[in-house]
Amino acid sequence: MSIEWKEFGYYRGYRCSLITLRNKSGFSVSFTDYGAAVQSLYVPDKDGKFDDILLGYDTLDEYVKGDSCFGASVGRVANRIGGAKFSLNGQEYKLFDNNNGNTLHGGEFGYHKRLWTIAELHDCDEPFVVFSYSSPDGEEHFPAAISVKIKYTLLKNALRIDYHVNSLSNKDTVLNLTNHSYFNLKGAGNGDVKDHIVQINAKQYTPVDDKLIPTGVLAYTMGTPFDFTSPKRIGEDMDNGRLPNGYDHNFILGNNLRERTAAVVLEESSGRRMTVTTDMPAVQMYIGIGLNDEPGKGGAVYKKFGGLCLETQFSPDSPNKPQFPSCVLKANGEFSSHTEYTFDIG
Repeated sequence: MSIEWKEFGYYRGYRCSLITLRNKSGFSVSFTDYGAAVQSLYVPDKDGKFDDILLGYDTLDEYVKGDSCFGASVGRVANRIGGAKFSLNGQEYKLFDNNNGNTLHGGEFGYHKRLWTIAELHDCDEPFVVFSYSSPDGEEHFPAAISVKIKYTLLKNALRIDYHVNSLSNKDTVLNLTNHSYFNLKGAGNGDVKDHIVQINAKQYTPVDDKLIPTGVLAYTMGTPFDFTSPKRIGEDMDNGRLPNGYDHNFILGNNLRERTAAVVLEESSGRRMTVTTDMPAVQMYIGIGLNDEPGKGGAVYKKFGGLCLETQFSPDSPNKPQFPSCVLKANGEFSSHTEYTFDIG
């Protein structure tokens, strides 16, 4: 086990850090306090060769200028809020429009663009780092002050993310946190992810309109391009013309906030398999549709479909969809959730 802590540059006069955790299994993972982001993750293939499987940048300046949210912690409300507004307890809150009339990933300056505090850092059999951020009442026009802590733990063969939020206000608010890591199990920059084989334990998904806002309907996946209840190559229904533009869609895992296996991903050439477990009710699968020859780590160029995101969360536009599981954080309340990405050989 070891921890490495080094300077990663300066943001608005504040020094930023790059923290690397390593364990006895040879796994290593790096984080930056800018956006509380996961910058790299090295895991072995079937031959024992370690590769970085996360898309990202080599420098802080690239993270500040980039708009792909590589590895970032996203909030206060991840994903989209339709019409850039919502109502809560009879009051309407108008948000920043940064996505075709909607609010995406928290607004103009979401949590992925904030500098977090390194609250804890422990070197042990399962090393971990805790990032904290205090979000004031009215930030990005969301009501209530909240305190957010995100704990990243490097397990024997897994990365665990624990979220804990305390309301510091006598107002209710809305909350939807996720991590926006892009995985490529062949290694970051090694082609696209259309050949990755995915299983998602979801019998329903949320159809969207032309602005990617859920219609409010919970549709069944059976017989559609969204049916991943059995393992299927991501590109299968893209290549046969049923869904040529690819995936940026939300899958329903269940209404109860209990731990479950959300998804399993296998990449056959490397043998790497990733299992995603969570206690969140939904997962968004996004396959890097917006990547367009984006410069990445080590001189790599990330092309369209170059990474796979599995963002565990509440469903998009939940503040405006009372039929979805509620993302309301009550006044003076608490919220906790966790997600784990486990790696082995399939």
